[in-house]
Amino acid sequence: MLREILPAEAPWRRAPPGIADERLLGGLDLAATWRAGRPVAARGLLAEADGGTVVIPMAERLPAGTAARLAAVLDQGAVTLERDGLARRFPVALGLVLLDEGIAADERPAAGLLDRLAFRLELDGGRGVDSPVTRAAVAAARRRLAGVGAAPGVLEALGATAAALGVASPRALLMALRAARAAAALDGRAVAGEDDAVLAGRLVLAPRATQVPAPEQPEVDAPEDEVPDETPPDAGGAGEDGAAALGEIVLEAAQAAIPAGLLAQLAAGGALRGPMGRAGAVAASVRRGRPIGVRRGMPAAGARLNLIETLRAAAPWQRLRRAETGVARIQVRRDDFRITRFQQRTESAAIFVVDASGSSALNRLAEAKGAVELLLADCYVRRDQVALVAFRGAAATLLLPPTSSLVRAKRELAGLVGGGGTPLAAALDQAALLADAVRRRGQTPFVVLLTDGRANVARDGSPGRARAVDDALAAARAFRGMAVAALLIDTGPKPQPQAAAVAAAMGGRYLAMPYADAAALSRAVRAAEPARR
Repeated sequence: MLREILPAEAPWRRAPPGIADERLLGGLDLAATWRAGRPVAARGLLAEADGGTVVIPMAERLPAGTAARLAAVLDQGAVTLERDGLARRFPVALGLVLLDEGIAADERPAAGLLDRLAFRLELDGGRGVDSPVTRAAVAAARRRLAGVGAAPGVLEALGATAAALGVASPRALLMALRAARAAAALDGRAVAGEDDAVLAGRLVLAPRATQVPAPEQPEVDAPEDEVPDETPPDAGGAGEDGAAALGEIVLEAAQAAIPAGLLAQLAAGGALRGPMGRAGAVAASVRRGRPIGVRRGMPAAGARLNLIETLRAAAPWQRLRRAETGVARIQVRRDDFRITRFQQRTESAAIFVVDASGSSALNRLAEAKGAVELLLADCYVRRDQVALVAFRGAAATLLLPPTSSLVRAKRELAGLVGGGGTPLAAALDQAALLADAVRRRGQTPFVVLLTDGRANVARDGSPGRARAVDDALAAARAFRGMAVAALLIDTGPKPQPQAAAVAAAMGGRYLAMPYADAAALSRAVRAAEPARR
């Protein structure tokens, strides 16, 4: 449908997710350069698609580097190529369509690229899509768009809706405003009004929601002895009231348009920003892994020579070198050598730190143990290693060193009993030591801490809540210096400020789940983990 309503002459290109940079951005035309004896630039797919559309299937498999290059082109409106003495800039204006064909919930395109796309559509594969407009109407709207403005209060209403839905990106607000203007242009109007703002809120802002709008607070009557505000009616004017009313209309429409799956996740408190680290850290390599490009260097110590790129680097200089040496053969010098760069993912080790103190045992230890058991099984399926640390009484105990044995992990977890004090500082110290040992073995650690945060045992084992809290915060700050991904799940009967403070100090995410069962806790941790690639 999109292709049918765009101009007939507009280019239409498909780019596979594994497309090479040379084909995507352009570069040196090696054959033409050898023939001409001078650098000859080749246009890439993005430059070929100027004025048209690029479609990327299986966008959830798009490499991070390619996604970053696409994002830069969208930001700059041009393809900038600087390589081996060749500098070219091709202005481009194009539409980008990502086809997310991921099956699992954790398979999704790069967040930085999604942030730059206006619309997110959930399509039913069994239902056709009919175009409500014609190609001529779209062409007329494009010519009219530059002169379309927005009515007073439209931008304020969209901004208030974005804030209420937790949409922090300014790009989303700008795209919503542009969508409202485009809707007005398509309808033949010179000013975007209420209907256009409602449509933009539903299409652009609703799918980006990260929180459910807070309900309106009831008005509190002022005390009788308080002097009422005597602001004249014309001080604010009807414009402010109109903008506020429009904001409520747009917010109500956007909230109604939040996808059902996203709304359920937000209601459960499962919307977590950013990945946590399941797939392991990316490590550079010169011998094995996935090719990610080339760099200048000698083919030594196991590094692999990239012959094509070496010839590409040498090609522009052949005429000068032949004139200098009088030798007609191809001349390749030390600075021309290029070697292939690889990257590989290290193994992951999940470190579960479980609060088995008296307060936790009274409230949520059973649910925490059930959630950990589900997560252990999930890690086993992914062939990740798991470790288990429990803390109660005066110390933290390593119940299970990193292992891939699910049976042993379940046995240790089943034997975990609760009771005693909460030595949170000792637990954080033990988690830091274990994470450091995991990292030294070449693995990527991530820590899941389940606690209510109510520390009452100091580092040296002595009781005292004030000192225990200070020690826990100090241990959390030391943990943060290790740059290890962490998630703290507050297992208290209600959100605890102490747990939130510990999570902030350790640089991890905080998730309060006062009424969740084992399955909900397990889903929350999975939601914090990134997609495997």
